Amino acid sequence: MGIDLPLIWFLIIVFGVMMYVVMDGFDLGIGLLFPLVKEEHERDVMMNTVAPVWDGNETWLVLGGAGLFGAFPLAYSVILDALTIPLTLMLFGLIFRGVAFEFRFKASAEKRHIWDKSFICGSVLATFCQGVVLGAVISGIPVVDRAYSGGTLDWLTPFNLFCGFGLIVAYALLGCTWLIMKTEGALQQNMHNSVKPLLFTLLAILAVISIWTPLTHGDIAARWFTRPNLFWFLPVPLLVLLVSWWMLHAVNRQSHHAPFLLTLALVFLGYTGLGISIWPNIIPPSISIWQASSPPQSQGFMLVGALFIIPVILVYTFWSYYVFRGKVTPEQGYH
Repeated sequence: MGIDLPLIWFLIIVFGVMMYVVMDGFDLGIGLLFPLVKEEHERDVMMNTVAPVWDGNETWLVLGGAGLFGAFPLAYSVILDALTIPLTLMLFGLIFRGVAFEFRFKASAEKRHIWDKSFICGSVLATFCQGVVLGAVISGIPVVDRAYSGGTLDWLTPFNLFCGFGLIVAYALLGCTWLIMKTEGALQQNMHNSVKPLLFTLLAILAVISIWTPLTHGDIAARWFTRPNLFWFLPVPLLVLLVSWWMLHAVNRQSHHAPFLLTLALVFLGYTGLGISIWPNIIPPSISIWQASSPPQSQGFMLVGALFIIPVILVYTFWSYYVFRGKVTPEQGYH
């Protein structure tokens, strides 16, 4: 039995995107939470919690994009053609956020507010556009003769915009629980107080998407609600409720690490639900990973490099987080 290279590459890309969502999610979430924090020294602490690792987090985005280009060129060309505007805006947002991150600490006290606003706007724009892209993938992309057949603004739909708002809430919750783990004192208490509103809002958004999606996409409804799939996939929503209850309990106990780990579990469950909804298509609703894949020789050649570089990325990522573990105080950090 031969090696299923398209499946292997699909799993690599899924892993890379998941790592990006987790790691850059709380990073972007800090920018989303900036408006809730007015004290300058607390904003300094917020940025210092991610200063040593923020740019390395985006390595996973590069890995996912490069993997998609090499292993599934049809998907790469169609998705970029269909979603040029939100993807370009996302990159502008990431650029603005990165520039603001570096310039904020160098700016004078009178001009620092400019970079604070740039940091906030860049984080909101990048997150919202990522959510729009996510919604567009769930909704499906029309393809005729191996080319995108829709219009320039087909991505601009209520469902996609709602997904953009939903991802803002999800990243804000990630950032909030990250700060609980990395800070102390008044800032940490402020974040503890913010978890419940964010969590309940996220659960409401997930409920709306879970109803909206099968009502408008019969194939997704059939995948989730026909037997025996219903029994196989039922644990996903049940685990969402269990993890949410556990998080509320952890917040009430003023836990430091548990809320962040449980938020990661919620993100993973949401990601799992997305995978169930679109599998085995890489361009929903009709182009599978095997139909969109590049020649086996290309995928095999790339796999050799990927099997070398991914462990290297994992090692230096783990090491950077290990070195900069622990709480961040106003006296420490990036200047």
